[in-house]
Amino acid sequence: MQFLQGKSNINFMGKSKVALAISLILIIISIASLMTKNLNYGIDFTGGYLVEVSYPESVELAPVRAAMQSNGFDDAQIQHFGTSKDILVRLAPREGVKQAVISDQVVSVLQAASDQPIQMRRIEFVGPQIGEELREQGGMAMLIALFGILIYVGFRFQLKSAMGAILALIHDVTITLGMFSILQMPFDLTVLAALLAVIGYSLNDTVVVLDRIRETFRAQRKTNAKEILNLSINGTLSRTLMTSVTTLLVLFALFFLGGEIIHGFAFALIVGVFIGTYSSIYVASSTLIMLKISKQDFLEQAKDDEPVDDMP
Repeated sequence: MQFLQGKSNINFMGKSKVALAISLILIIISIASLMTKNLNYGIDFTGGYLVEVSYPESVELAPVRAAMQSNGFDDAQIQHFGTSKDILVRLAPREGVKQAVISDQVVSVLQAASDQPIQMRRIEFVGPQIGEELREQGGMAMLIALFGILIYVGFRFQLKSAMGAILALIHDVTITLGMFSILQMPFDLTVLAALLAVIGYSLNDTVVVLDRIRETFRAQRKTNAKEILNLSINGTLSRTLMTSVTTLLVLFALFFLGGEIIHGFAFALIVGVFIGTYSSIYVASSTLIMLKISKQDFLEQAKDDEPVDDMP
């Protein structure tokens, strides 16, 4: 295939308006979901109890949920954990109730609703104050990361390219968060770590494309910005696709075979890699078109290391 040899000639910028319209729609949907449904914060951020129990054989979740609700645990979140034989029960914090009492109550309810002997494997508790602090500190970590990246790209590229890189990062983070809000998947510390990894992945992809754009503008005599951008993106397409495909192969393996504990982590990275690859091709480059990038923007930063010879 030609793109694997860096010889593709795809007119990416010819579809830039369509791509930006799709991005705008996705961002609006994501923001609307975040404002109305918010994120489904996990126990790391909200505080509460986490009880894991194991059954000798597979168990259906519907009878378990019904048993928990009929015994006063209306807020219980129940899901399979790793296999259909293991169940994870999440409960909101209860004031004045000790951890041991909660675990005994949960085990008693589940045992009464099942003919199988069950075994409690673990119980964890996170206080509401600690959960709130983790949520605030996690958000602050993301803001600091974005601010640091803003400083980096500001020094690495000229202003228009830096704006393209930052908009691409905001685009990727917003849509990834929006996916978790729309699907109401648990958002915990592992997902936050994945989101920070998405920022790094997306930035790396975008920097490669912007570097090639800068080199091509300085080397080519063409003055049409869209032609330069198409030439640059096609030149890095094989690298971009090979990196994305090999990364996704690992992530899909983690998602389907890695178990429930890293399910959200792998999902966030899968969405981030897809969106990050798309944004490095379309969002960052299309932003340069809207800002009317030209060869002069890059020539202004070129410095002569040697004095000009005035001799004829």
